[in-house]
Amino acid sequence: MSDPEPQPESGQNDSLDDHPFKALGLKHKVVRAVVKSGYQEPTHIQAQAIPIVLEGRDVIGSSQTGTGKTAAFALPVISNLNNHGKFRCLVLEPTRELADQVTNAFRTYSKYTNLRTALIQGGVGYGRQKELLAKGVDVVVATPGRLLDHHQQRTINFKDIEVVVLDEVDRMLDMGFLPDVKRIVKLTPKKRQTLFFSATIPSEIEYLAKWSLTNPFSVDVGQRRSPAEMVNHCLYPVAREQKMELLVRLLNDLDYQSVLIFTERKLDAEVVARKLERNNHIAHTLHSDRSQRERKLALEGFKNGDFEILIATDVAGRGLDISGITHVVNYDVPRNAENYVHRIGRTGRANTEGDALTLFSADEGDQVRAIEAYIDKPLERVTLENFEYAFTTLLQKQEVVRPVRRGRNRGYIPANTMPINMNRRRR
Repeated sequence: MSDPEPQPESGQNDSLDDHPFKALGLKHKVVRAVVKSGYQEPTHIQAQAIPIVLEGRDVIGSSQTGTGKTAAFALPVISNLNNHGKFRCLVLEPTRELADQVTNAFRTYSKYTNLRTALIQGGVGYGRQKELLAKGVDVVVATPGRLLDHHQQRTINFKDIEVVVLDEVDRMLDMGFLPDVKRIVKLTPKKRQTLFFSATIPSEIEYLAKWSLTNPFSVDVGQRRSPAEMVNHCLYPVAREQKMELLVRLLNDLDYQSVLIFTERKLDAEVVARKLERNNHIAHTLHSDRSQRERKLALEGFKNGDFEILIATDVAGRGLDISGITHVVNYDVPRNAENYVHRIGRTGRANTEGDALTLFSADEGDQVRAIEAYIDKPLERVTLENFEYAFTTLLQKQEVVRPVRRGRNRGYIPANTMPINMNRRRR
């Protein structure tokens, strides 16, 4: 027998009748959780997707990172499930961090219901996960590999699934998970609702969408390839052997609240962290060689402000819901131009400004040009005043650029121009 449905407080329903999220068709107990979370107005993708998901239709949702895609599918799914019953909703995520965050979102949004959500991911033991599944859950948020392990061990079955959510599908493509995703989808009932959410929809993803969805409603908010509009972009040309020195100088000069630094390799993340610590900067790392407990502690510490610098590989490039990141630094230029967009999407969120700083050496020129072509925008080259640059062809004069004096770029000067006043307070 299901647990009794929580009852709203006296007068609670009346006070929510005019709330913008109630107007989308969500049940009162879901709107209560939305209000408790502090949300006032739905984002564009939420306003468009929630009513369609509530109708039971398949949806393809595409929008820039940080626009509220998780709530766009979690809120209507919770509203439709309503009460505790069988395992009816499966959400697939590409990384453990995303799976953990989406699980927390489902639990937050369903706090006034008796629905149960289980997190199924690798990097931890099977025991607790088996216990949760045996007790009965309504929603499972999972990474593909561990989910298939449970299916093979017969600790989970998909026969009662009504809703399948494929989240951050382009990231699953990047990580080589699409064969596992297709295998999982084949195991679910043919009669189901499928929700497909991604920041970008490349051609390979369009094929998967056609295969897995039925007459989907498309929600496409903003340009798929555009970086966040609130982000200021700067390229710092520098000899490779001076990257670390320049990074330390930038961190010493910048007025930041929190900085997310990306490296291409796990080893480089550890090396950069150690060198920053020797220069009095507390930094932690996040990559696939860290245990799940270590990764969780690093994220929580960064979110809570226990330390201001997190160094990560692209395992953290998608979907990290961390507010207040003022600067993203690409210590290495990403090899995939699309990853640039996802990296910088960690800042400039929720209508706040952010800075994306990319250090690049001569051997990374092709990657920089690919990024500029991908986003259809030239990135401003800048140099730092009073920094003793080693010779590199990147600093040879080619074209004089007039200084751009933007409030958010205080402290930076375009390459090959006269210095600007560096004594002003820098952001």
